Amino acid sequence: MPTPHAPALCLSDELRQELLRLVRAHSSPQALVRRARIVLRAADADRPTNLRIAQELGCKNDTVGLWRRRFAEHGLLGLRDLPRTGRPPVFSPLATASRR
Repeated sequence: MPTPHAPALCLSDELRQELLRLVRAHSSPQALVRRARIVLRAADADRPTNLRIAQELGCKNDTVGLWRRRFAEHGLLGLRDLPRTGRPPVFSPLATASRR
């Protein structure tokens, strides 16, 4: 059985600039920054493996594979968190009034 290959990523100049903007912005969530770095490194001309990217960025091989695959399938939206299961937090009017 052949081993699956990581999807090759090719970024347009516009998309690369958007990912770099996310990485450089101080207001970007750190999880999103890590994901953008993974994608940028995966799109480099030397076509690094997931293992190599994981070693360079200090994360797990599976993490690189997940974000590389989600970006290949969904683009920038694939780097966002999926909705969480469970009941959303509830804020009662009484709780917010007591804070004042």
